[in-house]
Amino acid sequence: MIRWLSILALLWLAGCGVANLPTQAEPAAAPITPGAERLAEYLPLLQGKRVGLLVNQTSRVGEQHLVDVLLAHQVNIVSIFAPEHGFRGDHDAGASVSSGVDSKTGIPLLSLYGPSKAPSAAQMQAVDLVIFDIQDVGVRYYTYISSMHYLMQAAAEHNVAMLVLDRPNPNGRYLDGPLLDLAYQSFVGMHPIPLLHGMTVGELALMIKGERWITQAEQLALTVIPVAHYQRAMTYSLPVPPSPNLPNDQAIALYPSLGFFEATPLSVGRGTPMPFQVIGYDKFSLGDFNFTPVATPGAALNPPLKDTPSQGQDLRQVSAGGLDLSYVINWYQLFAAQQATFFNSPQFMDKLAGTASLRQQIEQGLTEQQIRASWQPALKAFAAQRQPYLLYR
Repeated sequence: MIRWLSILALLWLAGCGVANLPTQAEPAAAPITPGAERLAEYLPLLQGKRVGLLVNQTSRVGEQHLVDVLLAHQVNIVSIFAPEHGFRGDHDAGASVSSGVDSKTGIPLLSLYGPSKAPSAAQMQAVDLVIFDIQDVGVRYYTYISSMHYLMQAAAEHNVAMLVLDRPNPNGRYLDGPLLDLAYQSFVGMHPIPLLHGMTVGELALMIKGERWITQAEQLALTVIPVAHYQRAMTYSLPVPPSPNLPNDQAIALYPSLGFFEATPLSVGRGTPMPFQVIGYDKFSLGDFNFTPVATPGAALNPPLKDTPSQGQDLRQVSAGGLDLSYVINWYQLFAAQQATFFNSPQFMDKLAGTASLRQQIEQGLTEQQIRASWQPALKAFAAQRQPYLLYR
């Protein structure tokens, strides 16, 4: 009887807010730690080696650039390879990147985005090991993974070891879009993967080697330093913009959906403070938001609809994530109603999509649901194919 009275008393006190006994605080989640910050895991691999780096402005270790950190640890850096947008990330999209010398360190800068996309034999013979450390956004037509592919190929051919310092994928929770048909392979799409592949660059490097998407793949000595305390469904806000026209999280979230507009006469905000966050045109519109693209050094010297007042949609506050076909479908239908050409660069559209099917489906009037249904068998097969290479849950 006394036992039951005690239990009832506790329940009454709890209801009054009196018996809320102190509980132990939940331990704070460990911070996401990119591979570059896990120095103890890879510095021993660099001792006595001539090292080349494929890096850009996102290659940070805390507040310092990876190059500066490695030099402080007496790593022998003999060359820095520069991808699209350059070593400092201040070149326009598509603008040729020149070779030269880094003014701060005196280390030779070797362009991988100009006349040649791959290191030369002489450049590879000058190094014992190459490092790839660039923040990607998880979209197939974003070209940093193409530069990684060419570096992997050169390393395999010349028996140079390769180290990938992994970073989170801000679009890592999504597996979506058409798979690339190798008939449409280009620098904006080199691998038979979906538009949103849901993999980090480290996982993708393992897959490129494992699936033999480079020649002599078996010769490549590849090491990946994983991200600590990371799962692919985690939200990850990039500390440094990965390129001039992806300045914030909203642009990165919208990029998979708005990239297709690069094959149309419309503007997605290049040459404004809100690239990849607006859509507009000068002759007719789906919205009433007004903006005017202008020449912007380091981001867009000659943007679509330059100096032309444009009207359309402001997407800066919309909920964005994954691949949303409604934008391109709705604008295509508006152009069709006006008897105007929407895909004024159909070949580039097909390269971006990795197939002609998406453009043809839109032109045939298929709904987004019908188009998505056509992707599902290939997406299911890819999900199984990528499984052996995944490093994170």
